Amino acid sequence: MIPREELRERLAELTLVDTQHPNAFRRRHLPGAVNIPADRAEALAPALLPDLDAPIVVYCGSWLCRTSDRVARSLRTLGYVDVRIYRGGRADWRYAGLPLVRST
Repeated sequence: MIPREELRERLAELTLVDTQHPNAFRRRHLPGAVNIPADRAEALAPALLPDLDAPIVVYCGSWLCRTSDRVARSLRTLGYVDVRIYRGGRADWRYAGLPLVRST
């Protein structure tokens, strides 16, 4: 797990993975995040996350969502060694007044 404050402070050095459906991702996601839905993790991760040693933070819509757990588990199975979960997800980030971005 990673708390919001640490995530905010280290945002530039982390690889963020948004696990939501692509439509939800396009509407709003954390800055710099890539979209890897749970059902596509094995197919997309090797191309989108080429460094197995990179620090990765996986999140979804809110603390109620457990999709991030599934994707984190898949990434670890694929050999990624530094995978953490931002449990609060997009909702917690927004609640704190931090910026979200849209994809075009």
